[in-house]
Amino acid sequence: MEFTTPVDIPRPAFLIEPLEELFFVGSCFADSMGKRFEEERFPVVANPFGVMYNPASVLHTIQRYANELTDGHAMPRIVIVTLGTNHVYRLKQTGEIVDNCQKRPQQLFNEEQLSVQQCVDYLSMAVDTILQHRADAQVLVTVSPLRYAKYGFHQSQLAKATLLLAADALANSHQSVTYFPAYEIVMDELRDYRFYQPDMIHPSQQTVEYIWQRFAEVYLSPLAKQFVKDWKPIKEALHHKPFHPESNDYQSFLAQTKEKEKQLLARYII
Repeated sequence: MEFTTPVDIPRPAFLIEPLEELFFVGSCFADSMGKRFEEERFPVVANPFGVMYNPASVLHTIQRYANELTDGHAMPRIVIVTLGTNHVYRLKQTGEIVDNCQKRPQQLFNEEQLSVQQCVDYLSMAVDTILQHRADAQVLVTVSPLRYAKYGFHQSQLAKATLLLAADALANSHQSVTYFPAYEIVMDELRDYRFYQPDMIHPSQQTVEYIWQRFAEVYLSPLAKQFVKDWKPIKEALHHKPFHPESNDYQSFLAQTKEKEKQLLARYII
């Protein structure tokens, strides 16, 4: 007897290697996933200029990040884009789409909704920017499962539908783009309010953990999966909260654990 409707995740043409740098950009769900990867010791750059919810702001972040790359730091091969909404705010005075209203009066802005094609256009420019700086880059696009109550839930669903159509069109038109179904996993596999935080809007930590597991099953290489397995007991030891952290016994335990961490990283860092 089946109690869920599992979402199929197609096997990608690439895999993520141990300790490979990842670049997350997009909604607060991108931050949550980035932190989850950091727990597994992956180097992560997540929303370096703040949370970005719409495709235009995602483009702005990627362009700015690419422009600020130094000679010693290349664009990460893996870029994960999490789209939150198609709503944008345009400054009346200049006509530009702003990434952050910076608590300025609402009357200074016009709120607009990007069409599917506009979303595709902004995201295509973002992908092109990434590929100009890293020809072998792989871009994973996903839609955040977080609903926007301020729009009303019908409007929130319409925004998600626009993003889903745009993400599908983008993946179908770019070989370097793959769609990851985080939205569908929450809506279909985790179809229950117990997988949300008390506000009934934001996904819970348990939900983030489940999506991480589904992601890792498909996108991590065998070697990366082995690293995560080897790292787990060391991670748990480092997170242990002792009753007497100042004791000699604990300090010795901590030193031994950090030495194990050092040895493990040395085995996997190329």
